[in-house]
Amino acid sequence: MIDYEHGSHTIHNIQYYFIWTTKGKHEVLIGQIASRVRELISQSCISKGIRIINGAVGKNHVRIQLSCPTNLAPSFIAQILKGRSSHLIQNEFPELKNHYSGQHLWERGYFCATLGSITIDIIKNFLEESLERNDMKDFKIGDDDFQS
Repeated sequence: MIDYEHGSHTIHNIQYYFIWTTKGKHEVLIGQIASRVRELISQSCISKGIRIINGAVGKNHVRIQLSCPTNLAPSFIAQILKGRSSHLIQNEFPELKNHYSGQHLWERGYFCATLGSITIDIIKNFLEESLERNDMKDFKIGDDDFQS
């Protein structure tokens, strides 16, 4: 069964899969640096209501699957996670400045994909429950026959 998130006016399951790499693909995410990157990303996610489903910090990349609120765009999520972690990690580990000029730990781009989990049956079920809950059985959408 799908684990849906609940907002004040929403029921949703919005998942993104992100991957980003260190600038020049330098293998600097090891030991304490990797642990701290993971901690900073986790803190940023918590502060924005984002749930980490799974992920890993590799030697030169981060890959992470997230469940996100409906009001956050993927570009904003990447900006928050990459920007804050880059700034703080370089302040805490000055040895990284040997690899990076201009205060950029991460490459400019990133990979992002959505992870779908919806079927026609789920939509029908949601609409049926909504109609029953709101006592609007006579108010139908289309001919009630969904096609994939």
